[in-house]
Amino acid sequence: MIDADIVKSTITSTDDGNGNYTNPVIFADVPDIDFIRVDDAYYMVSTTMHLSPGCPVMKSYDLVNWEIVNYVYNTLDDADNLALRNGKHNYGQGQWAATIRHNNGIFYVGFLSYATGKTYIYYTKDIENGKWERFEFDKGFHDMSLLFDDDGKVYLIYGGGQIRCIELEEDLSAVKPETDRIIIKDAGLVSGCLAEGAHAYKINGYYYIFIITWPPNQRRTQLCYRSKSLDGEWEMKIILDDNIDFRNDGVAQGGIIDDADGNWYCLLFQDHGAVGRAPVLMPMIWEDDWPVVGVDGKAPKTAKIPFAKQELKSIVTSDEFINSQIVRPYHSFAESLEEAGENDYNGSNLALEWQWNHNPDNRLWSLTEREGYLRLKTGSVYNTVTEARNTLTQRTFGPECSAYIKLDTAGMKEGDISGLSAFAEKYGYVGVKIENGKKYIISVWYNDNDSVEKEFETERVEITENEVYLRVDCDYINAADKAYFYYSLDGENWTKIGNVLHMNYYGLHFMGYRYAIFNFSTKTPGGYADVDFFRVDNKIIR
Repeated sequence: MIDADIVKSTITSTDDGNGNYTNPVIFADVPDIDFIRVDDAYYMVSTTMHLSPGCPVMKSYDLVNWEIVNYVYNTLDDADNLALRNGKHNYGQGQWAATIRHNNGIFYVGFLSYATGKTYIYYTKDIENGKWERFEFDKGFHDMSLLFDDDGKVYLIYGGGQIRCIELEEDLSAVKPETDRIIIKDAGLVSGCLAEGAHAYKINGYYYIFIITWPPNQRRTQLCYRSKSLDGEWEMKIILDDNIDFRNDGVAQGGIIDDADGNWYCLLFQDHGAVGRAPVLMPMIWEDDWPVVGVDGKAPKTAKIPFAKQELKSIVTSDEFINSQIVRPYHSFAESLEEAGENDYNGSNLALEWQWNHNPDNRLWSLTEREGYLRLKTGSVYNTVTEARNTLTQRTFGPECSAYIKLDTAGMKEGDISGLSAFAEKYGYVGVKIENGKKYIISVWYNDNDSVEKEFETERVEITENEVYLRVDCDYINAADKAYFYYSLDGENWTKIGNVLHMNYYGLHFMGYRYAIFNFSTKTPGGYADVDFFRVDNKIIR
């Protein structure tokens, strides 16, 4: 019998059990956050770019313990770049910087996709279980924020450098003609510097727009603009210029939220090295109708949980791949597997913490073909893991994390490679490769030198066993940003393989590192690998 804490661990919670939390409040990649409160529940959305399903909906009752309860969409479209087909990809594009609002019983989430060049507004009456409908706009509105005004009008505030405003039809189905205009001409702290990430509110007669700015040779800084009219004069204040003593990476980009008792809070994010962009929670008060954020002008390292003694939650989880764990499918069911296309539901229900790298081919994975296992089947030939479809991912997290899988390789064919990766553009992995009829455990690194192969082995060990354990440890303490790779034949005694991987956030993926389970063919499709479990912890091998 598997311990419940293994199946659903609470490792991304910074709740110390004594009524306090630590910043970053989620030490993982949750960038471009926006959030709302409905009664006593908070909902938050974030960027997930090329991953599928996309735009996670996270829920909390205390702004500290968050869990994933839904996604806004399963697949945005079926284009080759979104599906990692025919040599095309969607890395670093896809869904960006969502806005979430609740009005007259309807939840709205909007965002721009840099893959399609369109803006989408999704809506539903039931944010956790309902069906999402959407409107599409052929124009891209960068870093937009929905604003429902007191008089019933609906606006989108958006842009970079220049902050613009458009008015939408009352049902949000279209842009009203000739309403697009500049409302803040140069929103940065100094002329010409980055200014984006608008979050717009109407509070006590003032319009507020929160903007992140990044002056040259300085850190990210949070600004607040206010005006009595959208087209009037805007006043500006710096409301946070702080890095929580972490390098010179400023805490900025996000918004504010209240509770039912009238207390206010500010949620921004911070670039935190290779782990990604991590949310930071701060108390907030009002002075002269200006938000005053943090404690003595700083983001606190620790603070009181707004509503203590809530249930611990996590946005990362261990998984025994029991199909009955989650009962929310994402696809309409095909008449039969023989008739199913790659987008049809295959009868398997993954936990919500998982996301595929690009749109999956649902014919080639299953939780039902072998009970208690994730089966990944090969359908095409690839050269590297970044080209391979049906790579399944979860976030890594800080200050340190460890994950391992049990892999059954009996169904793999010549040229197949399956394993576990610390996955971003500059990735590494430990895996099993079938070569010349022999089986090897290999460690592989990504090479960013265009004159050589993109993947290269750093070490290999021949084995005869079918079942192996593969492990990846990530150290993010003080921005160490190092990943270590191990294998085991019994699940208890671990052998290090390959060299340390020096992880790097910035690059094509533009995303914090993720754990990735993969299986791909370099020669002949038709094989498969079975994963018995994925187990994750907050301790690494020392």
